[in-house]
Parts: sequence; structure tokens; C-alpha cells
Amino acid sequence: MKSLKRKKILIALALIFPAIFMKSFTSVYPLIQTIRLSFRDFNLISRSDFFIGFQNYIRMFTDTNLQSTLSFTLLFTSVSMILHIILGIGLALMLNIKFKGKKFLRSILLIPWAIPAIVAGIAARWAFNDAYGFVNDLIRRIIPDFSFLWLVEANSAKIAVILVDVWKDTPFFAILILAGLQGIPDEIYEAARIDGASRFKLFTHITIPHIRSLIIILTIFFSLWRLTIFDLVYAMTQGGPGSSTSLLSYRIAMEGFRNLNYGYASSIAILLLLIVIIIASVGLFVQKKISIDV
Repeated sequence: MKSLKRKKILIALALIFPAIFMKSFTSVYPLIQTIRLSFRDFNLISRSDFFIGFQNYIRMFTDTNLQSTLSFTLLFTSVSMILHIILGIGLALMLNIKFKGKKFLRSILLIPWAIPAIVAGIAARWAFNDAYGFVNDLIRRIIPDFSFLWLVEANSAKIAVILVDVWKDTPFFAILILAGLQGIPDEIYEAARIDGASRFKLFTHITIPHIRSLIIILTIFFSLWRLTIFDLVYAMTQGGPGSSTSLLSYRIAMEGFRNLNYGYASSIAILLLLIVIIIASVGLFVQKKISIDV
């Protein structure tokens, strides 16, 4: 009996070993290497490789470009998620209404999300061009002689990047919210209507409580995706003008692959990892507390 049990354990270990090995090779080992390099001056251009302790982390506090990158990363993530939630819930409510062509509308709604971010970034760079972009052209049809340097000025470039990100991923957010809405029984709404509840009360007292946990989970995951976006900024603005639209993930790539400063890039990566852990921990804590209260 013991030999049979031991045999089953060995078979189970043999089956899961490849997965554990691949996970360790693709996640654990790179993480350990990143932590190790963050404490070293490892630069292929200057051919330096020696231990410097916390110097890379101290440098981050005096790096004005990195501070600008960090502030825009947090701004980009927070504003984009607020718009994702508002517009996503609005789209989901609209798609939850019965009307002709609803299935077709759901299908075409996902087209922006299906477009690769690098393609969307290149298209957006043309769309926001001040001379021949269609964004200025549409505005000129309302305001003649209008001209705005969207990707030249820092604040307008930030707005443009956020708008493109919202345009691209909000449809997917809305479809996931729609799935949650369709899980709410119609009998609850019918009973509330019989009791005289208005549409606003139906939304605040039935709809939102039922999809609240879903919204929090989606907010966590979409926020983490916003923090690690690289390709959209790379294709659309390349972090410019200056470093006004540079995100942490983009700055890591530039430090590592353009400047070949792997030590400093690794320290920024650790900073991004800490931000991800904090946001995920806070979000899960809120989600767990709400679940307990419900």
C-alpha cells in the first residue's frame, strides 16, 4: 500500500516537474538576476561590472527624468482606469439592452482591442499629426483654421496617449462587464420594478452590487497591464516630447537595450515590481473586504 502511494507521488512529481522547471526558468531565475544586477554597475558600453550596493536606487531619487516617468505612469494608469470603468460600464449597459444588430455591434466593438498595440500606436501617430491627421481634420470641420500640435506639446501628448489606450482596451473591459451583467437574474429587476424602484435605484442597488467584485478584479488586472505597457508608447511618441510620455516599462527598455545600462534598468524594474505588488495587494484586500461585507 505504501509503495503504491509512493509510486503515485513520484508520478505526480514527474508530471508537474516540467511545468515547475519552465516556470522557474522563465520567472524565478530572471527575477533573481534582476535583483542581483540592481545592486551592480553593469554597463556594456563602459564595460563595467562591479557591486555598488544601493547606488542605483539612490540615483533614482535624483533622476528628474525618472521622476517624470514615474509621475506619468501613475497618471496614465489612474486616469485610464477611471475612463475604462466609466465608459466600460456604460458600453456594457448599452449592449445589455435588447435591440436588433446587438450581436454584430458586440463583434465590431472588439476590433480596437484585437489590433496589436504597435499597430495602434503607429496609426495614432498619423491620426494626431497636426498637419494631415484626421483628428485635427475632424475638429476643423467644426472650428475652421483649427490647428493643434498634439504630439509636440507635453500635456497634449499625454492626453493623446491616454485616449488611444482607452480607445483600444475599453471594449474588452466592457465585454467582460457585460458577462457579469448577464449573470444577474431578471427576476430581481422585475421584483424591484414592482416595488416602484427607479432606473437609478435599479442601477445603484442591484446592478452595481452584483458586479462590484468583478469591477474590482478587472480594475486590478487592467491596472497592472497599464503599468507594463511598452509598445503603444514606443510606436506613438517614443516617450516624447522629452520624457513627458515615458512609462516605467518604456524607460526600463531604453536603459537596458539602448543605453545598455543593465544595472540601472534592473533597479527601475524592481521599482515597477514593488508598485505592481502594492496595487495588487491593495486591490485584493479591498475585494476581499467587500466580499466579506456582502
